Amino acid sequence: MSATAAATPSCYHRSDNNQRRTRTHCRGGVCSSVVVAIRVNPLSKPTAIASSGSLLFGDVLLTRPRRDLAAPDGSSRRGRPTCPVMEWQDCTVKMEVGVPASVAYRLYSDRESIPRWMPFISAVKVMEDKPDLSRWYLKNIVFGIDIEYSWIAQNMQPIPDQKIHWRSLEGLKNRGAVRFYPRGASACLIELTASYEVPPLLVPVASALQPFMEGLLRQCLERFATLAKSKSI
Repeated sequence: MSATAAATPSCYHRSDNNQRRTRTHCRGGVCSSVVVAIRVNPLSKPTAIASSGSLLFGDVLLTRPRRDLAAPDGSSRRGRPTCPVMEWQDCTVKMEVGVPASVAYRLYSDRESIPRWMPFISAVKVMEDKPDLSRWYLKNIVFGIDIEYSWIAQNMQPIPDQKIHWRSLEGLKNRGAVRFYPRGASACLIELTASYEVPPLLVPVASALQPFMEGLLRQCLERFATLAKSKSI
């Protein structure tokens, strides 16, 4: 260890205000700043989107954590490659539905009908030559940002009247399962679990994305329960 590095103690600095909390760690003459907490109205529309994917909400800039580009000797670190770690999030919602598990399972198995109770899914197309594969199209507005994604999903081996599960093969990375638990002869509990890799555009608001998605999925199950009860699917 160099004398300079040994003589420079580690230190932490925290900067707090009503919208953002920043932590700075300095060691050996190198400082790293990380935004550890942000507060943004989910309904706000960003006033600008930088090429890096950072979002500007009024005067609050949501940006990915980064290291200072200055090395101890004053040289630049700009040429060093970075390897971002993509974040996965898990969402689980449950709801009791007033139809038998066998009926709910059959209705949910019709993948091309799913957009009827999941409005943010614009279309699902089952592949004729490979019926276990389907192409999904997502279109929605998240925190004022228009997003559109697609992916190919593979349905794994189901358990009739009990479980449907899938994983994506290409496109937006996701996986999940729908489980059906009987509640007497005329009702069941549906448990929907969905996991997804946070898209780069939404990384700056990842901390608010999970509760947003859980609320959205809960609304979808409410729509499914209504449609299933009325036999209108």
